[in-house]
Amino acid sequence: MNKVAVVGAGSMGRQIALHCAIKGLDVSLFDLSGEVLSGAKEFSEHYLASRVEKNRLTAGERDAAAMRLRFASSVEDCVNDATVVIEAIIEEFQPKAALFDRLGKLCPPSTILATNSSNIVASRLADVTLAPERVINLHFFNPVLVMDLVEVVLHSRVSPEVERNALEFCREIGRTSIVVRKEVPGFVVNRIYRALTREAMNLLEGGFATAEDIDLAVTRGLGHPMGPFHLMDAAGVDVSYLARLDEYQQTGDELAKPNAILEKLYREGRWGKKTGYGFFDYAEPDDHGEHA
Repeated sequence: MNKVAVVGAGSMGRQIALHCAIKGLDVSLFDLSGEVLSGAKEFSEHYLASRVEKNRLTAGERDAAAMRLRFASSVEDCVNDATVVIEAIIEEFQPKAALFDRLGKLCPPSTILATNSSNIVASRLADVTLAPERVINLHFFNPVLVMDLVEVVLHSRVSPEVERNALEFCREIGRTSIVVRKEVPGFVVNRIYRALTREAMNLLEGGFATAEDIDLAVTRGLGHPMGPFHLMDAAGVDVSYLARLDEYQQTGDELAKPNAILEKLYREGRWGKKTGYGFFDYAEPDDHGEHA
């Protein structure tokens, strides 16, 4: 892949862009918010500097990665000449559909148009583009700079060439990929994850155990590296809420309906580590967190 464009410079988008740059690809990153884009630039500079301090990158590798990462002034500027475009904006269908409609007109048919959505399937977005066979889910996991897996999610109109190129892209950036052959809300990882977090929230809401003890049970009893409540705080309470809400609206499945506690946190803007408060309180960005 000659050039990657990432639209959306929030937590996921900035990490995807930076990882691709570190792995040797030319990357353009854009966000409608100048403040968010500036934050992404500061994040990238800080991360690259910290990798040099920890002897994970040389100064030369840091400088080369920084040179490969460009912060674009518009969507048009960002996606110009891109071979892969990755959308990483808010987890709501209408804004994504509007963007894909625009991308379908801006990008040549050979460009892969990928959404990083954890829940919205690509076939819904493919309907608004001029070439639905090149629209696909490339679902990265947070934190992208650490997590190895990418879910490549296919729908019936994805061409074999796009599938091959998507898998090759994952190899180029040093990530393990799995192919989800049929679309299903939540794909593979999040379907398993939501079953776990749904039961965890039921236990919390019923007063059977505290969030701290439920997380401890999962980490010490099941051997997971992080408990469900700390994981939701890390991924973003807003992301969890909106993904569940979208699945519920699409399927009518009562099991997908957001839990009352999750909805309350979302409405209050307690979105986890990104806001300093979620299921736990975080005095500093990297704090483990005390129960809210």
